[in-house]
Amino acid sequence: MQSLSKDIRDYSKEKPVSDATFASFSRQFVYDKTPLRATIDKTMESEAWKADVVSIDAGYNNDRLILYVFLPKTYSAPLQPVVFFPGSNGIHESKFDPALINSRLLFIMKSGRALIFPIYKGTYERQDDLKSDLQEETVRYKDHVVMWGKEYSRTIDYLESRKDMQADKVAYLGISWGGFMGGIIPAVERRIKVVVLNVGGMGMEKALPEADQINYLPRVTQPVLMLNGKYDMFFPVETAQKPMFRFLGTPEERKKMIVYDSGHLVPQTEFIKETLSWFDSYLGPTR
Repeated sequence: MQSLSKDIRDYSKEKPVSDATFASFSRQFVYDKTPLRATIDKTMESEAWKADVVSIDAGYNNDRLILYVFLPKTYSAPLQPVVFFPGSNGIHESKFDPALINSRLLFIMKSGRALIFPIYKGTYERQDDLKSDLQEETVRYKDHVVMWGKEYSRTIDYLESRKDMQADKVAYLGISWGGFMGGIIPAVERRIKVVVLNVGGMGMEKALPEADQINYLPRVTQPVLMLNGKYDMFFPVETAQKPMFRFLGTPEERKKMIVYDSGHLVPQTEFIKETLSWFDSYLGPTR
């Protein structure tokens, strides 16, 4: 997340919109299933992984969506794909450096899974006039939320076209801003089977109702693991973390929240252990 907000929302007093109203919101994310026109623009590799850099039609405005598809060096296909949503650094960095995944996300490939890293509208090479990850009561922000949802869905469309992917076992993994967006995207993309949020929470800013996270959280029903820090100043425990967990529509027995003695990001060893355990539980172990 970008900065501390001065706005205050008391989520104990707010209520999400009705199912009928939300149904109209969800229609924003519908797109024509036009051909993907996928191309592999580049391949690369490190000691631990190899990757395809793919571009596909984004599903709106003739835009092209860039996907980094990281594969383990040795694996048995088909792979369980973990589709990632990054932190707000993606908004402020003009180019994605694939080597960055080695510090926090290498364990995904080491577990025998594929890591899919979309370059969402407004991030990295696809930067535009978006300057912040914080919610805004603007049409511009609402339009970006819709674009991100469509891009995530188009990513799964692409995974369904690859024989080396188990597209019926898609995991959502988000960190920071991606943890926040994990309260929105799984509500409109039912093909996501399991969700892990590293420091997710609710924001104090308002958005237009059709893009406000509070209206999406009750419609997230997949298994959700929230990993949070006790001293997180961006997503405080009482005002941001616990309300998110409470609003989730996931049945109680299929959602879990762990709070560590940490700040904004949890201990890496715990992140790895709990994430892989959650994926194994709901997707099955890798081959």
